[in-house]
Amino acid sequence: MMKQRLHDRFKAFFNDRWLVFVCAMWIQSCAGIGYLFGSISPVIKSTMGYNQRQVAILGVAKDLGDSIGFVPGSLCEIFPIWAVSLIGVVQNFVGYGLVWLIVAQKVPAMPLWVNPVDLNSIISYQNHNKLCVAIFVGTNGETYFNTVALVSCVQNFPKNRGPVVGILKGFAGLSGAILTQIYAMINSPNEASLIFMIAVGPSMVVIAIMFIVRPVRGHRQARSSDNSSFLFTYSVCLVLAAYLLGVLIVEDLVNLNQTLLTVLVAVLIILVLLPITIPVLLAFHSEPRHPVEENLLPKTDKQESSKSELQIGGSFILSEIEDEKPSEMDLLQPTERNRRIAHLQAKLFQAAADGAVRIKRRKGPRRGEDFTLMQALIKADFLLMFFSLVLASGSGLTVIDNLGQICQSLGYNDTSIFVSMISIWNFLGRVGGGYFSEAIIRKYAYPRPVAMAVVQVVMAIALFYYAMGWPGEIYVLSIFIGLGYGAHWAIVPASASELFGLKSFGALYNFLTLSSPAGSLIFSGVIASGIYDHFARKQAGLQQLHSGSLPATHLEEEKSLSCVGLECYSLTCGIMSGLCIIAVILSLIVVRRTRSVYAQLYGNTLV
Repeated sequence: MMKQRLHDRFKAFFNDRWLVFVCAMWIQSCAGIGYLFGSISPVIKSTMGYNQRQVAILGVAKDLGDSIGFVPGSLCEIFPIWAVSLIGVVQNFVGYGLVWLIVAQKVPAMPLWVNPVDLNSIISYQNHNKLCVAIFVGTNGETYFNTVALVSCVQNFPKNRGPVVGILKGFAGLSGAILTQIYAMINSPNEASLIFMIAVGPSMVVIAIMFIVRPVRGHRQARSSDNSSFLFTYSVCLVLAAYLLGVLIVEDLVNLNQTLLTVLVAVLIILVLLPITIPVLLAFHSEPRHPVEENLLPKTDKQESSKSELQIGGSFILSEIEDEKPSEMDLLQPTERNRRIAHLQAKLFQAAADGAVRIKRRKGPRRGEDFTLMQALIKADFLLMFFSLVLASGSGLTVIDNLGQICQSLGYNDTSIFVSMISIWNFLGRVGGGYFSEAIIRKYAYPRPVAMAVVQVVMAIALFYYAMGWPGEIYVLSIFIGLGYGAHWAIVPASASELFGLKSFGALYNFLTLSSPAGSLIFSGVIASGIYDHFARKQAGLQQLHSGSLPATHLEEEKSLSCVGLECYSLTCGIMSGLCIIAVILSLIVVRRTRSVYAQLYGNTLV
């Protein structure tokens, strides 16, 4: 009897949605490898002798790999979740493993028949192409990890999408700071070893838990303790962020010995593992739910909608009601709104019976129902959200990708501190964005995209602050760009699932993530790098003029040049500040267009 009971407890533990959620946090805490590009790009630039435009192209390759997730989004509907995770592991290991081999100069030498005169230029060109492909492939593995974690947990927590997405994306944003601290503990003299750790570390973690992260009919596991469990998780998140921030400040002020660094990293790992106490307590220290009680739990939204759609006539009439009802009806209290809709439906039934109204079949889903990607692409709301993200999220990603060079241009030698700082605030932005956007819709039934407009205003102010060169500009930029960029990726996935359903959520989410590299391709690959190289050549020319040396040849101009001073990125930040204001306008249009949808979805939560 005891053995059977223990077996049932372990089975319940393995199938608990909170265990899936915690393991998804662990995957995300080491899967945001793209955020470490700011730390590895100076190493690549100095080792390979690249100029800023070449580094920017590598950044664009990273952004494309980080955002092109159509394949994992589609594979989640075909293959088991663990198989999708395994594909991501292979890509991450092979991609960044090749980057490490190239940067560490461990790849085979060029063939002997290459013309020695052009050998250096050919090797540089081929290595740059190899690096672009390798970084794209390696970072694309992250999209598999993100898709697996988000699809599994959003399906397991359909009533808590905002907090779940915010926490998961928050840990992805924090992964840069976590991996940086672990690398500091290793204390390798070879700077390229950070790239090796990126190739091996996340792959080992995902392989260890890939059979746990999956949908487990979580909608039938709702408990009264869920609110306290989320509160505990939020508390761990805040403690973790505060701890990392404190460690960074101490490391900046004091030279810590290796023993103390090891202790600090051990405490960090304990904090990351701490949420496992939630599923352990639920499985082993609480009474299991009786099967009859479980069957009384509400079904998923998808089941309810499909059930209602079996009533053919009702679904036809619903389409007509949407056309006939006045817009102010959506702002009424739920009971009064339902009474008027029922009255209008009765009138339409009578008109249809008399032949006065011709009932038409709906041609596609309405907002709030399940869309495919192709159906969503012809909806104005979806496209407005996408282009708003291109402008705002693309600007934020440009700052993140160029943060190493921004810090160096201002005279900071240790760029890892600011990379970790923006990672921490990115984390807080994602956790806070999920929490506060959820509060907005639960308390006021106001559209979630209004939170997106608010954070875009914050980003615009931070970029303008840096452009003006006011005191502490690098700190203001790191904090508020991290917050704003992170909040986007808690708000947008939840909004997409509410407006366009869960059926094709993986494909919808991964299409929206294309917005970041689309913006970065222009803002970083063209604008930021072009302005940087312009001022770098200008400064190099002035130095040669003052030193009396001969003008540089075209070949010398193509070598790695460095720009020093605020002017290197101030104009870029000023341009991106204006683009964020345009993004605010687009987001507010989405807010206006979706007010009635959110009133229907969350109107019954108002008191």
